Amino acid sequence: MAHVISDECISCGACQSVCPTEAISPGDTKYEIDPEKCIDCGACVDVCPVGAISPGE
Repeated sequence: MAHVISDECISCGACQSVCPTEAISPGDTKYEIDPEKCIDCGACVDVCPVGAISPGE
């Protein structure tokens, strides 16, 4: 299951720069994770300053 970014996202871009599969991109109001590209490595979770990224359900 792909990770997800909540509405707590502040669009800082930290997660995008560490994603090894380039699955994260800016959305209209927050960054978004492409579930087709996400490999659940968790690199984005570790760098998010506001804890907005979590494993999907």
